[in-house]
Amino acid sequence: MRSYFLRFSILLAPFWLTGFAAAQAPPAQSPAAGSRAPAPAAGQLAQKPGAQLITLDQAIQMALAHNHNLLAERTTIQQNEAAEITANLRPDPVLMGDSQFLPIFQPSNFTSDYLDNVAQFDLGVSYLFERGQKRQHRLQAARDTTAVSRSQVLDNERTLTFDVATDFINVELAESTLELANQNLKGFQDTVDITQARYNAGQIGLDDLLKIKLQLLQFQTDVAQAKLGRVQGLSDLRQLLGYEQISADYDVAGSFEYEPMKSGLEDLQAAALKTRPDLQAAVRGVAAANSQFQLQKAVGKRDVTGQINYTHLGYLNQISLFGSMQLPIFDRNQGEIKKAGFAITQAQEQQIYANGQVLTDVRDAYESWQSNDEIVGLYRSGYLDAAQQSLDITEYAYKHGAASLLDFMDAERSYRATQLGYRQALATYLQSLEQLREAVGTRSLP
Repeated sequence: MRSYFLRFSILLAPFWLTGFAAAQAPPAQSPAAGSRAPAPAAGQLAQKPGAQLITLDQAIQMALAHNHNLLAERTTIQQNEAAEITANLRPDPVLMGDSQFLPIFQPSNFTSDYLDNVAQFDLGVSYLFERGQKRQHRLQAARDTTAVSRSQVLDNERTLTFDVATDFINVELAESTLELANQNLKGFQDTVDITQARYNAGQIGLDDLLKIKLQLLQFQTDVAQAKLGRVQGLSDLRQLLGYEQISADYDVAGSFEYEPMKSGLEDLQAAALKTRPDLQAAVRGVAAANSQFQLQKAVGKRDVTGQINYTHLGYLNQISLFGSMQLPIFDRNQGEIKKAGFAITQAQEQQIYANGQVLTDVRDAYESWQSNDEIVGLYRSGYLDAAQQSLDITEYAYKHGAASLLDFMDAERSYRATQLGYRQALATYLQSLEQLREAVGTRSLP
């Protein structure tokens, strides 16, 4: 037993000395046959040959130009602009005419002489004169409504941009995971081959060989799941970009690498208060409520209807002038004016809430970014290299009979979990950075 531990210690000594001398350095590679290559870096993505490649910026621009939900939402601006035309229209004049004293029940009297001397004919025009500048107030209210809809559409663009970035990162994660799974499968297949050779030479038992072969199933499953994740991620992203605007055979061209961010919370919050379109929509909502209040006050003022008539009766040809106006004794539009006043208060409260929501969103996104940045930093501080070195050492020792199968499989699981954990942590970090951009309302953080 003592000779076994002495032989094991001598065998591992060079690896322990070189493997942990510097946590940031790549693990020392043994020249022995079957030594596993380091896992591909998370940012090294291999695209499908011949596929149409799009970057994140290109994906966002495609979505803003072709996403059908967004295009449908943009029509609300056009609808409100059309409403401005209607609001600015003046009342149409009314043309009136009548004939009196026609001998309907005495057809024999229908003569030109009777029509010229007995029948009466009237022709008139009336026009509604709006008081209180109703047309101007209608137009202003319609313009303010259009301004609100523009800000709401911009807010939808902000949300769509975040969704595209999130799906894009998910595809990058799936492709990075697929590369890792293929690398792990290839490396473990080499281990299976060596184990088979050791079994054939009588160095290990059948039980150890079967355990190694069963473990291969996990790596094959990882590859299949990673392929599925990639296909589904590309499909989801394609739907956001405009399904018919991009071919099914496309791929993302991303780096999937750590992106540092140095902006402070106060600067981010100050920028968000200036750029967030939903807050701008709330501000414009107050202006729209005020314009509606002024419109309802104008509606309370009664309009005047003017009319001019021409009358032909026998030898008489006369012009008559008429005028009419409702007397505002009972209905002075009191209810609608009061309702519009409460709507102003409602809009002001919504603006205050939106202001606080913006600050809250930025703080929450910032705290999430900080937490994920810390987690990614832990992986990058040496744990990735340590997992690689631990696997290399244990694998080399196992292939040379100085480590048990249990030790090797445990190192394999730890390495796999560490590599997958880092990629998931990096994806979560990049998504939290996108969440922060969405919270601020711009992709160019201060």
